[in-house]
Amino acid sequence: MIKIEHLTKRYGDTLAVDDLDFEVRPGVITGFLGPNGSGKSTTMRVILGLDHPTKGRATVKGQDYASLRAPLHEVGALLDAKAVHPGRTARNHLRALAASNRIPFARVDEVLGFTGIDSVANKKVGNFSLGMSQRLGIAGALLGDPEVLLFDEPVNGLDPEGIRWIRDFFRSLANEGRTVFVSSHLMSEMAVTADQIIVIGRGKLITQGSIDSLTATAKGSVFVRASDHEKLISVLKTHGGDVSEANDEALSVSDLTSDQIGQIAFDADVVLFELTPQRASLEDVFMELTADSVEYGSSGARNER
Repeated sequence: MIKIEHLTKRYGDTLAVDDLDFEVRPGVITGFLGPNGSGKSTTMRVILGLDHPTKGRATVKGQDYASLRAPLHEVGALLDAKAVHPGRTARNHLRALAASNRIPFARVDEVLGFTGIDSVANKKVGNFSLGMSQRLGIAGALLGDPEVLLFDEPVNGLDPEGIRWIRDFFRSLANEGRTVFVSSHLMSEMAVTADQIIVIGRGKLITQGSIDSLTATAKGSVFVRASDHEKLISVLKTHGGDVSEANDEALSVSDLTSDQIGQIAFDADVVLFELTPQRASLEDVFMELTADSVEYGSSGARNER
């Protein structure tokens, strides 16, 4: 388990993390979401003892990371896939990590094979693509067979096969009862990968919960195709509907239920060809929750919301 208690981190006058409180439980995949500059990477760095908190505490299995006697056996992490000496081979990089925590070298070959980079084990990592570097970073995180794993943007540079592989990999780790904490900006990937979501903005906790609970309470829309779109738009707007064109042949309607739209269309003698409720996506929820926490954003996009 990872526990964050009233965590605050300042860099000079910059408040990167502001009184954060949350827990990352074992046995589930927890997604960590937030706009750029929200404090995600800082929080992970504090968990791993790479930065010291200004106030509060971040613990792993009830201990500060610095107190762990054999950290790679307890915690595996991938924060920056390119933070590797470019002149080392993949095998020698992992052997150096293994030696630092008394891990048998046989384990190096095991994780090289598991992550699919055993064929390039003797090549210098400075020539690796981002996707290959990500796999090497994952191999490093697995070296000590830890119970707690943290990954920051782990699918960057991976091809579709690699993304599916890492999704299945996370699931297998969670099914074994391990703690899996994944930071990502890819909403579509988190929607199909994570069980729980933690959302922060400007260093503060915005919300947390399951994917289903977060999307169930969000504002959705209704996809509509009808015989007379102009007439339907007019009557829907008089009943408080927010109507836009989904495409050339259909409308997207919010603020009215599908039952209400059906009754309004019937009363107006408009024939409906399709009436399909559209549940809000995780991306919709994220954009709505973090609208006031985006550090850099288009003023045009803001005006449309």
